[in-house]
Amino acid sequence: MNTLIITGGTGVLGSVVVPRLEREYRCVLLRRDDDPAAVIGKASPVYGLVHLAGGFAMGAVADSDEAAWTNMFAANLMTFVNAARAAIPHLQPGGRIVAISSRATLETPPGMAAYVASKTALNVTIEVLAKELRASKVTVNALLPNTLKEGTTPGVPLENVAEAIAYLLSAAAANITGALIPMNA
Repeated sequence: MNTLIITGGTGVLGSVVVPRLEREYRCVLLRRDDDPAAVIGKASPVYGLVHLAGGFAMGAVADSDEAAWTNMFAANLMTFVNAARAAIPHLQPGGRIVAISSRATLETPPGMAAYVASKTALNVTIEVLAKELRASKVTVNALLPNTLKEGTTPGVPLENVAEAIAYLLSAAAANITGALIPMNA
């Protein structure tokens, strides 16, 4: 059974994604305080990295302080960068990397500057990494859901996100790389 490393696996999205992926993969959760290199080294070889970790904060450019910007980039970009750097040496040829970004990066709504900037940086990182890993046939993609649906709130149902991730991990998606895939409600 192929091994997946999952960041953010204990969060709300992870509570739906992890059980879905466990049907087909051995899932190893990379927690916030874990040393990515140690966890991934023990799990090697790795088929894929699924990045669910992230954070959200409102704040207009003029209103948000430096801490808000630092926190958004730490949560939405650096958690991915650190996990990817640790995972890439252990990825099997033809492996997969899938990240959760945000549809807000396409719409740039007011009042969300730090969040949108950090997720846009994640998108660019996904696109560049896809080019860097092309020779090893590792695909690198991101899903861009709008608000995720919990209970009765509007948005993309978590199950739909889990199925989209499962598809991008599958053999059927072997030719999709560098894609930023918007998801609607």
